[in-house]
Amino acid sequence: MDLLLEETVPGGGHASLIVKRGQTLRVTDLRGGANVSLMLFNAAEKSERLNLPDTLKCQHTAKLTVGHCLYSDMGRVLAAIVADTCGWHDSIGGVSNANEVNEKYGAGRYQELRNGFYRNGADNMLVEMGKWNLGLSDLLMTLNLFSRIDVTDAGALSFVAGNSKAGDYVEFYAPMNTLVVLTAIQHPLDPSPEYAPKPVKLTLASTDSQIAEICRTSCEENVRGFINTDRFFL
Repeated sequence: MDLLLEETVPGGGHASLIVKRGQTLRVTDLRGGANVSLMLFNAAEKSERLNLPDTLKCQHTAKLTVGHCLYSDMGRVLAAIVADTCGWHDSIGGVSNANEVNEKYGAGRYQELRNGFYRNGADNMLVEMGKWNLGLSDLLMTLNLFSRIDVTDAGALSFVAGNSKAGDYVEFYAPMNTLVVLTAIQHPLDPSPEYAPKPVKLTLASTDSQIAEICRTSCEENVRGFINTDRFFL
C-alpha cells in the first residue's frame, strides 16, 4: 500500500474526499464507541449515489461487513468492504437532525460553547455536500459505520452499545471514483444523554485491485456489479 493521506476527524466534525479507482479508504475508531454517518456518490456524475436497499437485497444480508459491496442506484459498486474488525455497520438508522440533538442533549449553542457547540449529522453532511454543489434534495441514504441496530420481535429498533472498540476499523476499496461524505457524530438512536461524539482517523492509500477479490467473488450479484462498474471505464 502507498499511503496518500492520513487525517483525524474530531468528534462532531465532518469531511469529504474523492477516493479514486484503485484506492482504499480506512476509517478507524480511535477511542471506541464512534459513529460515522457516511454517504457515497459517483464523483463523475453525482446524481448516481448509494442505494442501501439494493445493497442489502442483492447480497441477501441485513448487515454489512467484509466481502460486501456498496451499490449505487445504477447497479455499480461504489465501494467494497475489504477489511473490517468491527463486524456490523448500521444501514437503517439514518442520521441525526438539529431538533433531535436539541431534544436529547439540550441547546448547546455556539454563543455559549463556541467550537464545542452541539452539532447534528444532517447539517454536518449538508456543509460538506455544499462543497460539491449538492444540497438538501441530495441528502438521502446514510450508512452508520461502527454502530449496530437490532430489531426486536415487536419490530422496534434497538441500539446495541459497545459494538465498536478502540482501534476497530473498516476499509473500503473503490472500483470507481467515489465521492465520500461523512461526519463523526453520534447515532440518532444512541440512548446516551451526553453529547460526546468520538473522533475517527481517515487513511487513504493506493493499492492492488486484487484486494477486492474477496468482494468481487463473494456472490454472483457482485460479479455482475463489478462488470457493470468496469464497463463505466471502458
